[in-house]
Amino acid sequence: MEAPPASGNRRGSAPKPPRTPKPPRRLPRAPRPPVVLTPAQFFVRSTLAIVAALLIAFVLNVTVLSQVQHLVAQQRLRDSISEQFAAGTLPVSEGDFDDHLLEDGTPLGFISIPSLGVNQVFVEGTSSSTLTAGPGHRRDTVLPGQIGTSVILGRASAFGGPFARIQELAPGDTFTARTGQGVTDFSVIGVRYAGDPVPTAPNGKQSRLILETARGAPFAPSGVAYVDAQATSAALPVGQRQTTIVSLPPEDAPLASDTTTVWALVFALQFLIVVEIGAVWAYRRIGAQKTWIVFVPLTVLAGIYVTNQVTILLPNLL
Repeated sequence: MEAPPASGNRRGSAPKPPRTPKPPRRLPRAPRPPVVLTPAQFFVRSTLAIVAALLIAFVLNVTVLSQVQHLVAQQRLRDSISEQFAAGTLPVSEGDFDDHLLEDGTPLGFISIPSLGVNQVFVEGTSSSTLTAGPGHRRDTVLPGQIGTSVILGRASAFGGPFARIQELAPGDTFTARTGQGVTDFSVIGVRYAGDPVPTAPNGKQSRLILETARGAPFAPSGVAYVDAQATSAALPVGQRQTTIVSLPPEDAPLASDTTTVWALVFALQFLIVVEIGAVWAYRRIGAQKTWIVFVPLTVLAGIYVTNQVTILLPNLL
């Protein structure tokens, strides 16, 4: 008789291979000791973080927030100028009814260039802070439509860039300017740059308008572009001017910076420093969560305030 098969192994089946032993489990890594910064290292890290945040805020301010600010300013100017048009109180000279010099930013009229989609309220003054609201009229020139030559400056990129495309205008293109004296039609003579011949001055009964903006890459002006235009309707009487080219403030020149607001930048930086000192104190006393809730909005506000003042120091046609 045959011996019975061994238990655990069926007849004809191969023996099971031996099990591979599992590798031993890795022991958990010991936690790293916390990094303790020296006061000098902490100061350097905080300073670099603030600088990086300010640079980001500056770029956002110039490229995004400035456009919003321009839209809000234009809406406010439209409301104001509409009331003055209705009441017939819109200034037609450099002074008001009491012969007081008009403040920078006083609305004077509309400039409309349908082919470029431009319909902007222009104001008195051409400093960098004034041109954040819209195109500005150079104080030492007559108003658009009056006998003589008028000059209006506008930004090319920041704060809405209302004059970003005026270099696309060709001879014969038309646009209008409306002031308290009425509407004047203009026809473009041509576009010129530094070194190009200047058109002959208008005679004593003609009106001419020069539009000026920055030329070059966006946010990197390399010069000034000029668009000369001749009025095709009757010229209007000249309003009294109190500013001459000699007395024109230096910050009102093309591509000039408005250094009269440096004091505001100093206060803005002081405000930012106070906020950061308060944030460091709060972080150590009341913890990170409450500090973030309270000081993040304050830091953002201080950053916007600082970058706004820095933007004003940039060329007025940017």
